[in-house]
Amino acid sequence: MNVKEIMHKGAEWAEPETSISEIAKKMRDLDVGAIPIGENDRLIGMVTDRDITCRAVADGSDPSVVTARDIMTKDIIYCRDTEDVADAVRIMEDKKIRRLPVIDDKKRMVGILSLGDLSHGGPRPLVREVMEAVSEHHS
Repeated sequence: MNVKEIMHKGAEWAEPETSISEIAKKMRDLDVGAIPIGENDRLIGMVTDRDITCRAVADGSDPSVVTARDIMTKDIIYCRDTEDVADAVRIMEDKKIRRLPVIDDKKRMVGILSLGDLSHGGPRPLVREVMEAVSEHHS
């Protein structure tokens, strides 16, 4: 099974100068926990709900002033839409990540593969394996 068969298609992204207040509203409206950050048509980072909480709000920063660039995770790990789901799961396990941006052969982001996507469409043994791996530090 290829990643494109189970990924969340059409993920929206935001510019790096977008305030985290706007990012949070977008997360709420889309019912997602992460927003990819793009600049010059390239993926440059990711802001998660945890980034907003731990890197901005917990520090007492003003959410209307702090931007995505200020708190985003850089050096984004991704997979290809044609990759086998098992290979994408290995990436998620190795890097302990819960959301994996998906790019096509033109290096354009076409979706996100999340733990939720895997739980709904992935093979059960792989789902159990990745859940244990990415949650390991919480044990």
